[in-house]
Amino acid sequence: MMALCPLVLSITPFPSSSSFSSKCNCLLKVKSAALPAQTPSSISKLRPLPGFLSLALTLTLSTSTPSPSLAIPPLNTQPSPPSLTTPFSQSKNQPLGLEDGKIRACPSTNPGCISTNPKSSSFAFPWKISDASAGNAVQRLKEAILKTQKNPKIQADEDTPYGQYLQAEVDGGFGRDVLEFLVRDDVVTYRDMAAKVTYVYPFTTAIGDSKGQEERLKKLIDELGWYAPTFDSMD
Repeated sequence: MMALCPLVLSITPFPSSSSFSSKCNCLLKVKSAALPAQTPSSISKLRPLPGFLSLALTLTLSTSTPSPSLAIPPLNTQPSPPSLTTPFSQSKNQPLGLEDGKIRACPSTNPGCISTNPKSSSFAFPWKISDASAGNAVQRLKEAILKTQKNPKIQADEDTPYGQYLQAEVDGGFGRDVLEFLVRDDVVTYRDMAAKVTYVYPFTTAIGDSKGQEERLKKLIDELGWYAPTFDSMD
């Protein structure tokens, strides 16, 4: 009886070549260990070993597939730069008009502003229209603006679902000021805001004219004769 021939399976990886690039990256070496002298009759009895070849092919294909975890990101990928926002860039956007049916608050970047909106740092109380002006409050307000302010210009006079909206431009301490009023029943809410925010180089803090705006508003209320409560009057 002929003794079986022991086989040693050795798989040596190597870079793919042009002849094996589509199939495998390994070289299968089958070595015979301690083979005795063979006779033609014994050689004719050897049969192919399809099981070992299948195993070698499976190992070859599995080792040739790159691992996803070893993928290298492209070198030219750069993070997007963060958006730069400065007080100067923010101060360029100063919306006018009503917001949700109310006078807007003063922008945090504009110190030259007074508003009856409670969200403002420079807050003022609304005015109370006198009985004598109850029928023509908007007309009286326009006349007072034209009489007491420097270079006044009425920009808007609109009837809205929230009341009568009036907008005017006048000379301020550092350029032009925008006056906005909302007349509803016997109450007037308002905002006096510098049209442009002023910076003095090299400082980055804006300067305002709130004292000048208080004086301009006081001239208006004195001309109208309406009631304008203050913190001092509540003591």
